[in-house]
Amino acid sequence: MGGICMSVRLSKLFGMDVYDFEAGYKGKVYDIIINLEKGKLETITTEPLKVKTKSDAKKILSEKSIPYRNVKSVKDIVIVSSRDVPFADLPQEKEEQAPTAASQLRYKYSRR
Repeated sequence: MGGICMSVRLSKLFGMDVYDFEAGYKGKVYDIIINLEKGKLETITTEPLKVKTKSDAKKILSEKSIPYRNVKSVKDIVIVSSRDVPFADLPQEKEEQAPTAASQLRYKYSRR
């Protein structure tokens, strides 16, 4: 978690609003996937995983999920890094874009 120590009850996360660094609303926390072997949180979904088919579950996991490693802060809301949901909307090969003021600000503050 990048040196940030945070502690919160897992039950408190359910229903919390999720925003990115640019104040973009990403949804509410519906389900949390835990890796029991590693003992850590893996993924937050912004839609319930109660689905009828495997393909529906895959769609939610690929389009409506946030890797927990992208969670940067949790208090009254969940703040995630800009590389989060939905994965399908992320530019795959167009990484070289003109930097925005917000991305330059993030770079300044995240680098020490």
